[in-house]
Amino acid sequence: MGCEVVKKKMWKVCMMVLVLAASGVNLWGGRVVQAEAEVPCYFIFGDSLVDNGNNNQLSSLARADYMPYGIDFDGGPTGRFCNGKTTTDVIAQLLGFDDYIPPYATTRGQDLLKGVNFASAAAGIRDETGRQLGDRITMNGQVRNYQSVASQIVQILGDEASAADHLSKCIFTVGMGSNDYLNNYFMPLYYTTSQEYTPEQYADALIQEYTGQLRTLYNYGARKVALIGVGQIGCSPNQLAQNSQNGVACVDRINVANQMFNNKLKALVDNFNSNLDGAKFTYINAYGIFEDMLKNPSAYGFTVTNTGCCGVGRNNGQITCLPLQTPCQNRNQYLFWDAFHPTEAANVIVGKRSYRAQSSSDAYPVDIERLARL
Repeated sequence: MGCEVVKKKMWKVCMMVLVLAASGVNLWGGRVVQAEAEVPCYFIFGDSLVDNGNNNQLSSLARADYMPYGIDFDGGPTGRFCNGKTTTDVIAQLLGFDDYIPPYATTRGQDLLKGVNFASAAAGIRDETGRQLGDRITMNGQVRNYQSVASQIVQILGDEASAADHLSKCIFTVGMGSNDYLNNYFMPLYYTTSQEYTPEQYADALIQEYTGQLRTLYNYGARKVALIGVGQIGCSPNQLAQNSQNGVACVDRINVANQMFNNKLKALVDNFNSNLDGAKFTYINAYGIFEDMLKNPSAYGFTVTNTGCCGVGRNNGQITCLPLQTPCQNRNQYLFWDAFHPTEAANVIVGKRSYRAQSSSDAYPVDIERLARL
């Protein structure tokens, strides 16, 4: 009803309520109801950098469903390997979604239409990657899960043409490869890949397998795809603890190998865009964004870049954050949350620059904001 039947002394209050309601403010939950999202759906593939709960029920050491993980997140510990939001949480918000993209493990029915997060901690492009940590959903497994979702979307929308049209408007982000180095190539006690391949050969082998996986996503409707490059693994607290003499200087041999992979990934974007009809792939330079934060930490409010906020041992990087461990208090000043993963503060920067490039080198050929409009 309107305000005309309300007594005069209540008129101002009523008018205020109507104004707030019209402006999209939910008076009960405090959430601002946003305008319609820029795209109808967002699908996420990746590893622990963006896992938001898919590993919670797995028999795995790669789990983060306990405090202090999630200490700064609205829902507390959710399975995110962070104190707060991940990069894809930030991207989802910037795309205009009024909630985070849910994990595949708990999403069914009509909810699939808005997108799903398939990411799984310890996952790699190669199936054997991360096996020493227990169960995980490899990139091949994530692709199979997406194929299942795409088939369900056909059933929900009624026919393949409608599903194809829907999926062609969605954003896909895929960030894989980190564990193929961290929990494979540079772990010679568990894996033989470093004896079988030079770094250049290994990057080629990864890209060859990745190409097939990404082509399958394309064959099942993915068109607007942002490929997120591997970050500077050689600068993580874990690698500094193990392989840096002074605990500050990054491990060059690891970073050089990461860049070989990234350069080939960027070339793959050109390949797909030239040879796949309707393909709109882009490359997000996570390595370069992290390099900027490491070189200019004060510009971003960071005072600690070589030590985890929560962890054990040298650089807080030898053992990751333990259950109920007390983390650092000044979390916004830390680049890394634990031995491997960035803080929410760092994720916000990476997410924002992935969505809207701050430098011409942040994205190639377009950032996610422009990708959404294509």
